[in-house]
Amino acid sequence: MRIYFSKVFFCILLVSSAFANANNLTNPAGLWKAYDDDGQQTGYVRINEANGVYTGVIEKGFPTDKEDKYCTACKDERKDQKLVGMTMMKNVKVKGDAFEGSEILDPFTGNTYRVKLTLKEAGKKMEVRGFIGISLFGRTQVWERTDHGQ
Repeated sequence: MRIYFSKVFFCILLVSSAFANANNLTNPAGLWKAYDDDGQQTGYVRINEANGVYTGVIEKGFPTDKEDKYCTACKDERKDQKLVGMTMMKNVKVKGDAFEGSEILDPFTGNTYRVKLTLKEAGKKMEVRGFIGISLFGRTQVWERTDHGQ
């Protein structure tokens, strides 16, 4: 009888763990490998959630980076600040089947855009669209999740 209950408990634990991981993949929180428009990796961005609002912070650059990089092109308070640790995405909230926010920074040009995040492939990839005005006028990058929402 004891073996039966331990098997049932193990099955329940396994199923609940699977649901917890699936739930983590339904939102953009986690570590993402960022790519530019040409598909070249640009670094890693950590997206955090607090009270339903998502924020993206540059967590690290390329493994080959030999020195710190700075946002020399930025036009706001981020001017000449280190890229690693910089908030580059702000005020992102659920909107329909996507997530939209007031700002994403392109640290290479210093320009900021509105942002729309759309999860793809069961949350393993994410379309990151920066745009001006309406989403029709913008560009899209595809980022890859690297930590399965943990």
